[in-house]
Amino acid sequence: MATSQISLVFQSFRPKTLSAAVVPVVVGSVASYSIFREFNQLVFWCCMLGSVFIQIGTNLANDAADFKKGADGADRKGPLRLSQSKTFRPETVMWMATFFFVLAILVGIPLVQIGGPTLAVLGLISVALGYAYTSGPLPLAYNGLGDFFVVLFFGVIAVVTTIYLHSGFWTPEGIVLGLQVGFLSATLIAINNLRDIHEDKKIGKKTMAVRFGVTGSRWKIATYFYLPYFFCTYWLIPHYSHAAVLPFFALFVSVPIVNKIFSTEPSPEYNKFLALASLHTFVFCLLLMIGLYIK
Repeated sequence: MATSQISLVFQSFRPKTLSAAVVPVVVGSVASYSIFREFNQLVFWCCMLGSVFIQIGTNLANDAADFKKGADGADRKGPLRLSQSKTFRPETVMWMATFFFVLAILVGIPLVQIGGPTLAVLGLISVALGYAYTSGPLPLAYNGLGDFFVVLFFGVIAVVTTIYLHSGFWTPEGIVLGLQVGFLSATLIAINNLRDIHEDKKIGKKTMAVRFGVTGSRWKIATYFYLPYFFCTYWLIPHYSHAAVLPFFALFVSVPIVNKIFSTEPSPEYNKFLALASLHTFVFCLLLMIGLYIK
């Protein structure tokens, strides 16, 4: 495989979006240690690899499905995709997606041994919905359910499950953290969908952006950015005041991004906003984890 092809394959993993897979595992692991003083290296690495593999598989399945459905035409504003480049047939790209989904299942086996049947069910549902995000008879992204999927599976379920696998406890703190992480991750898909709103509308892809329109989508993105700050009020409970305050320093990153989205028409410029939103997620969660750790 030529260097240019390898580069294109790597780009098709959409590295800017992989923070949505990494962050919930790191946050859940830090929370487990901070709250219960429990941390398991095997759990950490299996959760991390499984989450990343599901994310990559979802991105590749999305690549193949969108091309087949005409969503990735010549007027696409986002980066060049694998199927769109015609370097690989969409069927081949879907097989690549399947390969990563299988890897996710394999690294999940030790987690099932630790967490039991519940973890097996959650893992298989996560893989199935990764495929169903843009494929199958009821693709989530084509019916405006993509945002909900991200908040639930790359937020609440990912964080709560990670804490449980480390500590053996289901905890309400995990739900709050999961909502914070989930809405931060949802900013990525929301920005992506607003960027592609006109192309998606042409092919009948009814994303939340298409349903809300440009103005409504801008306000929705702002809501996704700022809800995690609202949930910081939960951490005002005793012993966690630092977790309630420190994340607010991330406003220096989030406010300029939201302002730019309100002042910029959907265009390739939004690719920069995606990278900045990923940076915001990193900064917010880093400050949140420091707050939890030092209490």
